[in-house]
Amino acid sequence: MKHRVGVVLSGCGVMDGTEIHEAVLTFLAIDRAGAEAVCLAPDIECEAVNHLTNQPMGEHRNVLVESARIARGRVRDIAKVDAEEVDAVILPGGYGAAKNLSTFAGDGAHCTVQPDVERFLRAVHAAGKPIGAICIALAVIARLFGSEHPTVTIGHDAGTARALEAMGAKHQQASCAEAVVDGERLIVTTPAYMLASWTGEAWPGIERLVNEVVALAARHRSGAAAAARRGV
Repeated sequence: MKHRVGVVLSGCGVMDGTEIHEAVLTFLAIDRAGAEAVCLAPDIECEAVNHLTNQPMGEHRNVLVESARIARGRVRDIAKVDAEEVDAVILPGGYGAAKNLSTFAGDGAHCTVQPDVERFLRAVHAAGKPIGAICIALAVIARLFGSEHPTVTIGHDAGTARALEAMGAKHQQASCAEAVVDGERLIVTTPAYMLASWTGEAWPGIERLVNEVVALAARHRSGAAAAARRGV
């Protein structure tokens, strides 16, 4: 049976939602790993940004509806999804992770995480299932699990690294071709467009992240099956 990997989207477009290249590369890597992507997003409003001028458009859009653009309509409200329905979760980057999934863009290390996203990710983590975070989506993970001091990477961005460390994470420098694996806490991160300037540069790190997440998910499933056989 294929592993089901939840992909948490935050809208459509790097300035106010999910970084589309990172999302598509994540889908490709999941498919190549023999797993299945399950797209999720919160049903909330966000401020729209004109991606030609990078200026606010003076209107709001629905994050779930915008995420459906990337998911080709196959996206679920994260508030209605249980941790038991997925084997792992990955969060692509884009400013939506820092604006819609969390308040990191405005509040930095003092940010909060959108309640439905927080509930779901805490349940996934509590179930011993792996979580991958790409680019700035790592801020969500640092906020939720910083007290466990996970080892993560945002690349070489000193300012963002300081904010992550202020939330409790341990930062490790890495290139966009690498993924940092915290095997104890089941958290995998890669810088992607924090460093990459084109999709070919972002791809190796995202592929490594996905492969590591799927491998951790396989280990978890194997352990759960063994425990079931023992009647634990």
